[in-house]
This record gives sequence, C-alpha cells and structure tokens, in this order.
Amino acid sequence: MVKISDNHGPLASSRIIAIANQKGGVGKTTTAINLATAIAASKKRVLVIDLDPQGNASTGLGLDRASRAISSYHVLMGEADLGQAVQGTNIPNLWLVPSSIDLSGAEVELVDATARESRLRSALAAASDWDLILIDCPPSLNLLTLNALVAAQAVLVPLQCEFFALEGISHLVKTIERVKAAFNPDLELHGIVLTMFDKRNNLSDMVAADVRDYFGDKVYKTVIPRNVRVSEAPSHGKPVLLYDVRCAGSEAYIHLASEVLKRERELRA
Repeated sequence: MVKISDNHGPLASSRIIAIANQKGGVGKTTTAINLATAIAASKKRVLVIDLDPQGNASTGLGLDRASRAISSYHVLMGEADLGQAVQGTNIPNLWLVPSSIDLSGAEVELVDATARESRLRSALAAASDWDLILIDCPPSLNLLTLNALVAAQAVLVPLQCEFFALEGISHLVKTIERVKAAFNPDLELHGIVLTMFDKRNNLSDMVAADVRDYFGDKVYKTVIPRNVRVSEAPSHGKPVLLYDVRCAGSEAYIHLASEVLKRERELRA
C-alpha cells in the first residue's frame, strides 16, 4: 500500500467535498477513487459516496453489483440511513456508499418530495466517523448533483485538457454560485485539477495556461497525465494506486492528495 507522509495529525472534523463536472469523460470518477485511496493511505478515514447511477466508483473500488443491496438511492429516498448503506473496502481507512441503477429514477421520484435538494445533507448531518467524505457526482447538473452541492462544503472539479474546457466549467461555476446563494452559503470552490494532460500535445499546455490564468491559485499545481495504467485499473476493480503504484498516474494522485490535505488545513485554520 502506498504511504503518504503527513506530520500534521488528524483533521479537525468531517469535511464533505463534491467531485463534480457536468461533462462526462473528464476523469471525475477516476479522481474520486484514487484521491480517496491516496488520502486514506495518510491514515485519514475517508468515505466515498457514489452518487452516479453508472456506479463506476463502486466498481472501481472492487464492489460487485450483487453487493449493492442498500445504496445511495435508499439514503436519498429515506429508505435507509447512512450507516446501513456504508460498506468497507479492501483499502484500509476507506469506506463506500455504493450506487445502484435505481438512482437513474431518483430525480423523477424526488420531483414532488419535501426538501428534495437537501436529502443528502440531512443524511450526512450526523456523519462524524470520517475525516473526509468525497461525493462522486453524475456527469450532469441534475437533482443528484444539486444534492451533492447542497451537502458539501467544497467542490473539486476535474477538468480535461481540451479545447472547450473553460466554456464547460463556466456553467458549473455559475451553478455553484446559485447553490451558494439559494441553499448552501458555505459552499466554495476547493480547486480545479487538470486531467488527461498530454505533454506531447501543445493544446494541453495552452489549456492549462488559460485555466491557470483565469482561476489562479484555485488550480492545483498537480496535473494528472494521460496514462494507460490509470485506464486499465478499473477493469481490475482497483484504484491505480493499488494496480501500479509506480506509474505516472499513481504518482500524480499521490501529489494531488498532498495538495488537497494542505489546502484543507489552510481552509480550517
């Protein structure tokens, strides 16, 4: 298991970070499971909530579909409390609330429900067993993502190094501001992580420069490179840090975890 040096002791209390981007294929779920794994390796207690009907975070953490009898769907619908849905993983200090295909119908079912946008926040209100809770959102700005943004204190945005990157993130930033104004005044942009960076491609450098120029120090220094081992790992039901800890993708997520923990301490100071 990978080790991350951390000499600052435990975090003060549970923090909730939504990992969101309405665009698919940007490395959102990959970031969720590998960041969670790297932070868990630093002796922090981490919970991943899979809020995507596709359930890729659950699969990537080694949980087969037959083992998802109680899922985030049941938590949202009030049919189970958080403790009933939490499952252990093969990774020390890392727990999971799995997803199920039932989530695909949750938005319709919640349309007329009371406090439909704050179901997840209510479910997490008493959560104190973890240092960090990461919510893997679906690739859309729907009611599931809204529940995550209302429940979270911060949003981490994976951003693919491609031509339309800035255009897409502007919609998400506007949504974050609307949620902050209407439902969750404590919500903030934790940071933006550049993913699928190809150093052989000038476009990646151009996009990275544009994003850093626009968002400044909100962009993490770490970039996640395109890496075949990162792509292979989910098919083995493992984060890349367990599949191949020495590959470039693993090293990048280890550095990202250190940045996130440092930023967390700065935010709590």
